[in-house]
Amino acid sequence: MTLPLFQQTPLQEAFAALRRDLIHEDGPHISTMRNYRFAIMQYDPSDEFKLRGEVQRLTADLAANGWMVISISLQKLLLDRVRAQGLEWIDRVMQMEERMAGIEPERGLNYLKSKLWPLIEGPDGIAADCSRLISEYADRRPDTVDRTVAFIGRAGALYPFIRSSALLRHLDGRTRNVPVVLLYPGERRGPAGLSFMGILNPDNDYRPRIYP
Repeated sequence: MTLPLFQQTPLQEAFAALRRDLIHEDGPHISTMRNYRFAIMQYDPSDEFKLRGEVQRLTADLAANGWMVISISLQKLLLDRVRAQGLEWIDRVMQMEERMAGIEPERGLNYLKSKLWPLIEGPDGIAADCSRLISEYADRRPDTVDRTVAFIGRAGALYPFIRSSALLRHLDGRTRNVPVVLLYPGERRGPAGLSFMGILNPDNDYRPRIYP
């Protein structure tokens, strides 16, 4: 049996499948549910840079075929929300976190969670920022919405402060019907279970299709 000269990796196969489903002749088919245009691209956290390369290639390919791509960095949105609290708040939180961690590392982490969680969780958290960016684009380019996709990446920056299933849940109905693909660093556990960063307990609260 002869193997192909250039055999695709599982990540490359997943992106090839995503491309086929996005540019389907009957419209994006990234979900098995009607009017639910969400999907998850799961990848090993150690493949972060490979993932970014695949995203760049797919973005260029889609653009060449008349598609528009919205790239959203969860890391940037998180940092924007932290900076919005002001330098005094940041210094105070950092000093207290360091003090708590000096007593016990877990106490420092829990303190940091207590401060960041209210900034990013819920319908008015990071999900609202993602919705705003997608809606602003749709308002500027309403004629391209049918050929637009949003990639939400750098999700690892939210670990361990928020589960991505909560992010997608709060985004539902707030994306102007633009297909949304969450780039998910973690492990597949069972048919519909995902472990964020391969560390948290599996979360089975996922409605979107999971690639691969």
